[in-house]
Amino acid sequence: MPSPTSVAPTPVSDGLSRYLRTIRRAPWLDPVEERELAWRWLRDGDRAAADRLITTHLRMVVTVAMRFRGYGLPLADLIAEGNIGLMDAVRKFDPERGFRLSTFAIWCIRAACGAYVLRSWSLVKIGTTAQQKKLFFGLRRAKAQISALNDGELHPDQVQAIAEALGVRPVEVLEMDRRLRGDARLNAPKGPEDTTEWQDMLVDDSVSVEASLAETEDRAARRRALAAALGTLNPRERHIIQVRRLTETPKTLEALAAEYGVTRERIRQIEVRAVEKLHAVMTGTPRPKKGSPGLRLRAPNRSRSPSSSSEPAELAAAA
Repeated sequence: MPSPTSVAPTPVSDGLSRYLRTIRRAPWLDPVEERELAWRWLRDGDRAAADRLITTHLRMVVTVAMRFRGYGLPLADLIAEGNIGLMDAVRKFDPERGFRLSTFAIWCIRAACGAYVLRSWSLVKIGTTAQQKKLFFGLRRAKAQISALNDGELHPDQVQAIAEALGVRPVEVLEMDRRLRGDARLNAPKGPEDTTEWQDMLVDDSVSVEASLAETEDRAARRRALAAALGTLNPRERHIIQVRRLTETPKTLEALAAEYGVTRERIRQIEVRAVEKLHAVMTGTPRPKKGSPGLRLRAPNRSRSPSSSSEPAELAAAA
């Protein structure tokens, strides 16, 4: 990735030098000849005419690409992207509008080079809206004007001044400034004398493995205790507890009374006695003696889950 603080000019290779010498030999077109070639391409699809238009404007691509060298990208790649922009300009050029191809092509070349810089700058995609592009390229110039290009994090007064100059919010300036400094590795040390890695400073908000394991084991123990306690009930008591307390849609006392052929009050008494047995087994406390108040239960609420009803906490948690 290009470094935002490294702006040394890109050295020109031998192959690129030969390419530059070659494109300089192509003469510029006069307006009449350019218009004729454009019409041949537009009306007849003449590839030779389009090639001539492109070849004579390649030196303009180099001129535009040289303006983007400060972003640390290879000059050859910038020229290649600019050439794509030039071909796009030739394809869309309309000589009837009355202006030269160079006037129209320079905007397409500049847009192609700018888009390449944005794509290549960071592993994280940078927004490509018009405002974000303006901020990306304008922020660097603004920092250079206030001599803050290599100062690291901007000061609040600098952020405010740049935001007012570019017509954006200060938070957008801060966010784009961090992106301009390039990508940072999480396993890199914090400093030359600090061996702590940045990834060691990340906060994990998830439940720890120890707490999750303890909760799982506790839930399993409660389920085993409930299963053992249910084994002490007779079949009728167990069935009433299961359909009244251990299901998301509990049956009503009236439905159970009709099923067993007894009264509603009798079903309620069986339920109370069964819950007392479960409570005694799971907590290790003796059952209340006959005639004592014992456990007082409410009828299950259909709008609540079993765990939120008013039966003993041990029974709800184990279920």
